[in-house]
Amino acid sequence: MREIVLDTETTGLDPLRGDRLVEIGCVEMVNHMPTGQTYHVYLNPERDMPQEAFAVHGLSSEFLSDKPLFAAVVDDFLTFIGDAPLIIHNASFDIGFINAELERIRRAAIARERLVDTLMLARRKHPGVSNRLDDLCSRYAIDNSRRTKHGALLDAELLAEVYIDLIGARQSQLILASETRREIAATVDAPRRQRPVPLAPRLSEVEIAAHAAFVATLGGTPVWNEYSRDS
Repeated sequence: MREIVLDTETTGLDPLRGDRLVEIGCVEMVNHMPTGQTYHVYLNPERDMPQEAFAVHGLSSEFLSDKPLFAAVVDDFLTFIGDAPLIIHNASFDIGFINAELERIRRAAIARERLVDTLMLARRKHPGVSNRLDDLCSRYAIDNSRRTKHGALLDAELLAEVYIDLIGARQSQLILASETRREIAATVDAPRRQRPVPLAPRLSEVEIAAHAAFVATLGGTPVWNEYSRDS
């Protein structure tokens, strides 16, 4: 099963008040395992960057000024996500911004039925405690030391690891790996079948004599004597 873990960064909190996307990061998973395939893009929001947002992700107006508009990358983005379920932390926030950008260029919205909200999953599994991404990384011993600022691709990569633990897939992978090792061990330790008739020697008499002469020069009791035809 193919899934896409997705995260965004924005200029603020409300697309209905003019806030825009500035970064999209996606991680592909197949059967709950990251494949190494990612999608990442910075976007020109065509507006200023509020200081509050800059403090969160560190993306300045100057940095984003030469980046593409959403309309220029939308086809690549939609091709990458395909029709896969979208794994998002606090999904209503990110999909609200993505659908606002799609509406702005008169493209169809992404159906909310496709969303898997890891914040809701975490609240069900860990009620009564904070379930921010950093908290979940700490809870599941996932290294998030690189996360000095929010970043869409890095956060999607961390969320993919969190998601595996949230749904219990990591334990299933460990069990499968253990069973595989046992199967390999059983194959290695299984008794080997013996040929009813040994294969004929492939060495000529000349080669055998030359080898015997060489062994005789070694003195003592060389190990080759244990494999001689007369032993």
